[in-house]
Amino acid sequence: MRGIALALPAGEDTRAGERVLALWHALLAAERGRFALWLPVFMGAGDALYFTLRAEPPGWLGAAGFAAAFAAWLLLGARPIARAAAAALAAAALGFAAAELAAARAPALPDLPTHAVTLTGTVVAVEPLPAGRRVTIGGAQLSEGAPALARSLRIRLRTEDETALATGDRLRLRAMVRPPPPPAFPGAWDLQRDAYFGRIGGYGYALGPAERLSSGGTEGWTSRVQALREAIAARVVAVLPNARGAIATTLLTGFTAGIAPADRAAFRDSGLAHLLAIAGLHIGIVMGLLMGATRLALAAWEHAALRWPTKPIAALVALAGGGFYMVLTGMHVPILRSFAMASLFTLALLAGRRAVSLRGLALAMATVLLVEPAEITGVSFQMSFSAVLALIAGYERMRPVLTRLYGSGHPARRFLLHLAGLALTSLLAGSASAPFAAYHFGQVQLYFILANMIAVPLTALWVMPAGMVALALMPIGLERLALVPMGWGVEAVLFVARTVSALPAATLKVPHLPLTGLCLLALGMAWVGLWRSRLRLAGLPLILAGLATPLLVRPPDILVSADARLIALRASGAVYVAAAPGAARFTLESFEQFWAAGRARPISVGASEAPDAIRCGTESCLLRARPGGPAALLVTGEGQVEGCDDAVVMLSAERARGRCLDPPPWPRLIDRITVWRQGAQAIWLDPAGARVLTDRAWRGTRPWVPPEPAWRRRAYPPRRPFGAVSSDAAAPPAAPAP
Repeated sequence: MRGIALALPAGEDTRAGERVLALWHALLAAERGRFALWLPVFMGAGDALYFTLRAEPPGWLGAAGFAAAFAAWLLLGARPIARAAAAALAAAALGFAAAELAAARAPALPDLPTHAVTLTGTVVAVEPLPAGRRVTIGGAQLSEGAPALARSLRIRLRTEDETALATGDRLRLRAMVRPPPPPAFPGAWDLQRDAYFGRIGGYGYALGPAERLSSGGTEGWTSRVQALREAIAARVVAVLPNARGAIATTLLTGFTAGIAPADRAAFRDSGLAHLLAIAGLHIGIVMGLLMGATRLALAAWEHAALRWPTKPIAALVALAGGGFYMVLTGMHVPILRSFAMASLFTLALLAGRRAVSLRGLALAMATVLLVEPAEITGVSFQMSFSAVLALIAGYERMRPVLTRLYGSGHPARRFLLHLAGLALTSLLAGSASAPFAAYHFGQVQLYFILANMIAVPLTALWVMPAGMVALALMPIGLERLALVPMGWGVEAVLFVARTVSALPAATLKVPHLPLTGLCLLALGMAWVGLWRSRLRLAGLPLILAGLATPLLVRPPDILVSADARLIALRASGAVYVAAAPGAARFTLESFEQFWAAGRARPISVGASEAPDAIRCGTESCLLRARPGGPAALLVTGEGQVEGCDDAVVMLSAERARGRCLDPPPWPRLIDRITVWRQGAQAIWLDPAGARVLTDRAWRGTRPWVPPEPAWRRRAYPPRRPFGAVSSDAAAPPAAPAP
């Protein structure tokens, strides 16, 4: 820079160059030490790059890239910009390599039978459901003498089955077992990928009662912890039945499967879903209670108060209690991130440094990316880290304002500061996580600040303290004394969630955000949150550009599910669906969520609905996304159809080859056989023809994507005509709350 300044001509140009040089040095001084915070962001970029590929890369690629970039960083010497670039590449390559290693270590997907089996295995976990129970079975054998599966199976027991089961038991049951379902449409939530990295081999339901073969006991600390969690859950539910018990069980053990769908939706639509995702709020309450109680107890003991370092001791006791709570609640990603930051908080407290900082968040993010790289694709990871980043950066900027608000520390000032802190926390965390919630769930909550200002203090001051006391009283059998008041608090929080979610326009449906927009948003948030100077303002255009990307992307006109039981059209701002018997409601809700156009309307065979979009006869319907535009021919009957030459694509829930009466060339065919081989389909109706994106083309050939089935000649029994969506069709488990 000095050489450039000396080369400038004298006069105004020289003074301008000096001003630029001074501005550059001031910028470097203001952002000193901040570049290290970007290394986990580059790790995340490399990690995310691995999951966006359409083909599996060579296993050595990430490690080789890291070695080359690290060697360049060592050799570049005193060249700060070049060394920073090399460090960024090394971090990205490290994230890429971690994802490759995690995929390579996961066992292959099992080939599950298509018929009912009598399986035997060891109970790994027993989870309560709103009706019945679900067991996770490890080492399952699908027939006598068959090798044990390397992956676990999740089986839903019959509602009336009351067989006593616990972790470690050997059981036998007859069940239908299926592999994880594919995405509802190309680009949708990929349960197969989640199950692959979660070492889940399949899901199913029992056809008869379970038979306990033996009580195997608990071997290993994981089995003992799981048995403890189940015992605590059983004792909570015995005192608090129904919704109160399900939510209290979630807060104390991390079991979320028992919460009814209506209550889960109320928490989600009111912006309180984070209360059901055990994370920083919960572990902060637990550690705060333990630290306060320990300091109070030590202060009451004269010898300890005068001679012992009570504050560090209390911090270490709180950290141990937080670690136990983390293990007790299942060690999910949000709680892992929170405990990592809590550990750094304790170390900073012991060293006399600032307890909460962006460096702690960066270290926690790097740890999670190395240990569980697949979590970067999940909503919990994205919402959790974005919310904490916004909280730390926001309070860093607002500290002078809050200090002035505190003033002399008058009780009225402290109360006002408390209210302002609640509102600011809800605003920062909710606003930062809202775009990621919109990407995954297709909606944002409008009253989340109101709900959090009431529900969070209730949880922190009433529900969680009562729950901690209940855990302490369980060894002596007096937990009811604390669980009953805890249930009152849970009922109050549930009332807030139901009331706020029922307010007019509590949720706002938003268009689907493309992956490019999500990446721009994430980069913009990181830019605003990590830089200290006015340079951070350059992240605002990135955020706005990410939010505007739905306006630049044309969504598909037609979606076909992976079993062809659902064929949906979006036309004139509404969604129309043809549903075959057995169609999964989860898939239909995914279609509605993706298009953000309200509830789907059924396509009535033999009638005319939305005359500009749908024209139905006795055997088929012509579907148009735009008046006068190209049409798709939906085959609804069992006979031959006419009008194939009027369509650019023909759709059918059955095998439809040869159904056209018109002479060739026939339109492109998408039927039961097509989706069986290629997965769900997204279709754009263009004047030049149908543009089709298949799920197999979108995901490519990855370890978690089942190989394309080979063609086998076999009889396909005809299905019944189109009808209503099945309300009891099996749906995959809901995604974890943030």
